[in-house]
Amino acid sequence: MKKDDAQRLRQYHAAHARVAAGWAARGYMHPPPVFPVMPEDLARMTCGAKTRAGTPCKSGAIYDSGRCKLHGGLSTGPRSEAGKRQAAENGKHGGRPKTRNQSP
Repeated sequence: MKKDDAQRLRQYHAAHARVAAGWAARGYMHPPPVFPVMPEDLARMTCGAKTRAGTPCKSGAIYDSGRCKLHGGLSTGPRSEAGKRQAAENGKHGGRPKTRNQSP
């Protein structure tokens, strides 16, 4: 993926978001607006980040940044001290309660 492609992808997503925000401001009244059409070459873009094997990633589900969920765009965790304390507190409570398999 070239830098200009990533920039064009961000511009497309920004234009799409502007149209969606205008529609939301109108209370999602019908008819829905005409959203910009994604250029064909951008629709076929792949992540392209290097995998551990050294080959390019072939994932087509990419974020505005031009990378897939495995190679960028997701949270790296809490940064502030308050966020770190909250994450530690959340980790103490565990998940769903375990059910025991009761045999007759």
